[in-house]
This record gives sequence, C-alpha cells and structure tokens, in this order.
Amino acid sequence: MPIVPTTTGVKKRKVAPKKSGFKQWIIFAIILSFVLVWLLPIFGAIVTSLRSMDDLLTNGFWSRPRSLSLVNFAKAWSEGMVGRYLYNSFVVTIPALIGTLFLSSLTGYALAHYKFKGNIIIYLTFVGGMLIPFQILMIPVFKLSNTLGIYNTYWGLVMIHMVFQMGFCTFFLRNFMKTIPYELSEAARIDGCSEFMIFWKIYLPLSKPALAAVGTLEFTWIFNDYLWALVLIRNDSFKPVTAGLATLKGHFIASWNVLVAGSLLASIPTLIVFIFLQRYFIEGLTMGSGK
Repeated sequence: MPIVPTTTGVKKRKVAPKKSGFKQWIIFAIILSFVLVWLLPIFGAIVTSLRSMDDLLTNGFWSRPRSLSLVNFAKAWSEGMVGRYLYNSFVVTIPALIGTLFLSSLTGYALAHYKFKGNIIIYLTFVGGMLIPFQILMIPVFKLSNTLGIYNTYWGLVMIHMVFQMGFCTFFLRNFMKTIPYELSEAARIDGCSEFMIFWKIYLPLSKPALAAVGTLEFTWIFNDYLWALVLIRNDSFKPVTAGLATLKGHFIASWNVLVAGSLLASIPTLIVFIFLQRYFIEGLTMGSGK
C-alpha cells in the first residue's frame, strides 16, 4: 500500500501579490521625470559650453545648436586663467583639509575618550558654533585678517576655513569615536602605549571610514567656497576658482559659453573625489549608526 505523505503542520508560504504593471509604469514614469528635471540644467550647461557666443545670442540658450566645439574650454583655461585659479584652490583646500581633519580628530578623540569636567560644555560649544551664520561674521573676520596681516594671502583663507569647519568635523568624529570600545585603549595603556600613540595607532586607523566621509564633504565645501574667497582675497593671482570665474564676465556683456566651460572645468576635481571615495563616504556615514 503506497504511503501518502501528510501535510499536517506544514504552513503554506504566503506569496506576496505582484504589483500590477500599470502601477510599476507609473512609479517608473515619476522617477524618470525627476531624473530628467535634475539632469536638464547639467545638459544645458554642457551644450552651452560647446556653442559659440553668436549662436547663443542669435538663437537663444535652448535652441538647437548650429555647431559644437571645444574652443570655449581652451579659452577658459588660457585666457580666463582657470588653470591658475584651480591651482590656487588646491593650495588653499589641501592644507585646510589636512589641518581640519587632524585637529578635529584630536579634539573628537579627547571629547569621546576622556571624562572630565566641562566635557559636555566644550562639545556643545562646538555644536553651537555650527549654528552661527558665518555671513554675520564677515566684517569682524575681515578686520581681524587685516590686523594679523593675513589679508589677501593663501594662509589667511586656509586658517579661516579650518576655524569654521572644525565644529562639524569635531561633532562628526567625536560621535564616531564614541563607538570604539574603551577596552582597546585600556589594553594599549597596560602594554605601555602613550596617550598620543593610543590615538595614532588605534583610534585614528579605526576612524578611517569616518575621516573619509567627512573629508569628502569638507573637500567639497572648502573647494567650492565663494564667500570667504571674495571677502579675504583681493588680488586675482591668489583667487580660487570660485571667485576667479567671476572675472570671466565682461563689463558690458558676459561670455556665457566661456563662463560655463570654466564652471564645468572647476567641477571636475570634486567629481573625481566623489567617484573615488564614494564607497568610503557611504561606509563612514552608516558604520557609526550600525554599531
């Protein structure tokens, strides 16, 4: 007699109902429309940078181009001094970024690792500094830079960026370092490590994802800054690319095609940074919350 298998006690899996094709097409159309709206200005900028000024003035910005050429990029690089302005941006951004990350990592380590009177007050002071609109400090900073003799210099701009970016970096790194187990530093201290070596050999390597994330943001903010470059730099030979692009505008009419070409050239460094560091950027943003 054949044995018939019983199905007693076996629960049937519920199959989730499939979304109808119409709903999927609606969702796809909405997402696609948002993507196209977001890409439209970028597409317009690229096309404008490849057109001649006569074509733009005759037919308008959104008309069909008669011809496309890379000559505007060559003009922006040579005649518009975009190459020099990009060099100035790197001279300001790299020291400011390194100094900000080093000092804020030291501060974040101290606030996360040590318990002392006034710890929370110092931490809240850094957080409160983030909430102050830096536009209201333009005149005091301008007068201070003149008094210290750092007006119209690279180092004046570097120091200002370090001061104003320390708050966010300290806030970010302090919260990340708090997730690192305290037992690691205790074990290192028993083995004879100094306090600085604990920071340098243990906390700093473990904080690399956070440093990459905040470093990516800081590079973008410092490199793309316009206000402080406008306030603290007078000489064109010291201007970063954001302030230098304004010199491409003429007194009576602006060469928008050359100006847009220069803007696209100026966006390449930050785009490269995000492409190469996006994995570490996402990891740094999510790693601390997952611990």
